[in-house]
Amino acid sequence: MLFVKKRLLCLLLFFPFYGMSQTIPSYSMDTLLSRIHSSADTVYVVNLWATWCGPCIRELPEFDKLYEDNIKKPVKILMVSLDYKADMNYKVPNYIQRRKMQQEVVWLNETNPASFMPRLDKNWRGAIPATLILYGKKNYRQFIQGSIRSEEIQTLIDKQLE
Repeated sequence: MLFVKKRLLCLLLFFPFYGMSQTIPSYSMDTLLSRIHSSADTVYVVNLWATWCGPCIRELPEFDKLYEDNIKKPVKILMVSLDYKADMNYKVPNYIQRRKMQQEVVWLNETNPASFMPRLDKNWRGAIPATLILYGKKNYRQFIQGSIRSEEIQTLIDKQLE
């Protein structure tokens, strides 16, 4: 009887975390590029990150702030995970849930960096974090390799929306 009670307790403790997992959309580079070029009236801020990347994790609060500051503007924050496929069913969704990330998160399912990196930016060498700011209405495009602060991105956004 004690064994049954312990198993039941384990199930009750585990079940809420199991239910928290969410499905993260899987994007090819074609899908990603189509998405960010789909609306000329929207400023897209695309951040490439991974849960295994320390600088990426330290930078995430900057994108939380950016999301909050632009919620009523024609600005879309898109967080593109470069995590491993094996981590997409549990680790990444649960990390997103724990952090209470409100930005949209997608997973880039490409396996050949030499093929997909130059399609996003010809000068990108694969370092993350990396951020692309795109505004079709003014043909604006800015690619930033390395960490960036929300204030820097906000200045770039505001100049485009003037």
